[in-house]
Amino acid sequence: MRRIRKTLGIALCMLLPLLGSCVDVEQYADNPRGNFEALWRIIDERYSFFDYKAEQYGLDWDDVYKRYSPQISDDMTQAQLFEVLGNMLKELRDGHVNLYSSFDIARNWSFHENYPSNISDTLIRKYLGTDYKIAGGMKYRVLDDNVGYLRCTTFQREFGNSSITNILNEFLACNALIVDIRDNSGGMLTSAEELAAHFTNEKKLVGYMQHKTGKGHHDFSPMKAQWLKPAKGLRWQKKVVVLTNRQVYSAANEFVKYMKCCGATIVGDHTGGGAGMPFSSELPNGWGVRFSACPMYDKDKQSTEFGIAPDYKVDMTPEDFYRGFDTIIEKGRKVAVGK
Repeated sequence: MRRIRKTLGIALCMLLPLLGSCVDVEQYADNPRGNFEALWRIIDERYSFFDYKAEQYGLDWDDVYKRYSPQISDDMTQAQLFEVLGNMLKELRDGHVNLYSSFDIARNWSFHENYPSNISDTLIRKYLGTDYKIAGGMKYRVLDDNVGYLRCTTFQREFGNSSITNILNEFLACNALIVDIRDNSGGMLTSAEELAAHFTNEKKLVGYMQHKTGKGHHDFSPMKAQWLKPAKGLRWQKKVVVLTNRQVYSAANEFVKYMKCCGATIVGDHTGGGAGMPFSSELPNGWGVRFSACPMYDKDKQSTEFGIAPDYKVDMTPEDFYRGFDTIIEKGRKVAVGK
């Protein structure tokens, strides 16, 4: 079992007993006021980015309480309560924070909704053509300039070492490789690591992580190093470019972090972020709540919660689209071959 898998497992084992005992929701009544108080307290004692977000945009969770508490009344409907609680959670500006009921899911997708999509499925289908290959759920082919193109849309599944090796074997004669992860919203960290491990020949420090040790906003363990070990079998030795947009999130954001440590060049838009491992709890009325509970950092101990900047910032242009060109892929091809 790889080191990062072990690290995450250890962290969660230490985290779970604490998170399960922080807030006793049974002490709160199953009414609008009780559910509001329980949710505010769960986040107050367990959420992982208060300090970072206070620094970034002035988040004050106590002030949030003062502003939303007067909106709670005994005669409000379930839908009204859900709206108030959902709006309160949006103050965290975190795509990993959700409130789940039988009739809706409160979410904050501002990390990509407020920005250009910077992707076109129509154009991607054009680049892949009809004779592309599939392995491990990933589509791939060699482009006409002898640059390999690999489309990875999710880390929700395990790829398998043999699948990745087969893909790289197909690209052996290529001058460079493009890995397109645009619109990849994440999945399993182990899958992100599994793919990235084929792009390094040595064990690399790729980041750090912490876990909560108490109820206070500053109560965290010391940072623990994350290491990426080279995969067994075939590993890529040439130029690699990773294409990104704002919907690259969570485990996909971590993949970009790993690949930067492996020498990859990042082309496209800023990633969406999502550097907190999510955990779930429940309100007295049975609504579920998910939140970031385990912060992760890059190798320089900087948070990537609000994303990772590309080496080359590129947006899709209407002119290229109507000419049948993907601006970001084309820039990736030029970077890949050194133009």
